[in-house]
Amino acid sequence: MFEIFGIPSQALFGQLLIGLINGSFYALLSLGLAVIFGMLNIINFAHGAQYMMGAFAAYLLLQYLGLNYWVALIIVPVLIGATGIVVERLFLQYVRKLDHVYGLILTFGLALMIEGFFRNYFGSSGEPYQVPNLLLGGQNLGFMYLPTYRAWVIVFSAIVCFATWFAIERTRLGSYLRAATENPALVRAFGINVPRMVMLTYGFGVALAALAGVMAAPIYNVSPQMGSDIIIVVFAVVVIGGMGSILGAILTGFALGIIEGLTKVFFPEASNTVIFVIMAIVLLVRPAGLFGRTA
Repeated sequence: MFEIFGIPSQALFGQLLIGLINGSFYALLSLGLAVIFGMLNIINFAHGAQYMMGAFAAYLLLQYLGLNYWVALIIVPVLIGATGIVVERLFLQYVRKLDHVYGLILTFGLALMIEGFFRNYFGSSGEPYQVPNLLLGGQNLGFMYLPTYRAWVIVFSAIVCFATWFAIERTRLGSYLRAATENPALVRAFGINVPRMVMLTYGFGVALAALAGVMAAPIYNVSPQMGSDIIIVVFAVVVIGGMGSILGAILTGFALGIIEGLTKVFFPEASNTVIFVIMAIVLLVRPAGLFGRTA
């Protein structure tokens, strides 16, 4: 074992790994928020609750139907995304064109209802979820031990994030989505069903949160509070990256996860506040965020 700046390498790289894992979830969740805000103009405060629903759905599928992690990874985003479509049709379509605060209050109330429902039926202690057998164990890299499942989370979340960015920024469908937010009447003139596009976009953003929940289940306890514990940090990530910026959400999510992990090594007392300090500085220097568009 060697030292870096007087710190054992295993401690340093171990915290760096934790930062990358946290950053993976920050990136996935902030990506979903950025997609929803960028395309629907809604601040989705229910995102943390939908992330928690994804983890619980994976847990329930395993406990009662015997469906393993790999099946849940496919089914759960579809199921929870479908609930998002229902929410959009029943509630959000009526507040989408109003001031942001209406959507925020509506989704905040929805988050409280969902969390309260799960806390009432499952309690607050949390439930364990087993790591899939294929991803058990890890590799000794000499300077640190790398658990296989943690490595999978980092790589897979990066693939999902950048595939989503590519689909929105570099494909015809993505151009339709962006155009629908700027000039829906023009897009409708080309025969495109804009309300359906909006509905599916919200469902997709919710599906990203559910996917993050499935991936988080083997790492953290599946509990009703897991969404509320992370959503405030994720909102800070979105603000720093720039509201509605897809690339900003991804890069800022991973970067802030790493910064948070390294802060735990060099200045542990600030590890819980460093992201909010960065947010304050960014807002003072660049109110639109690092990647946001200025008016």
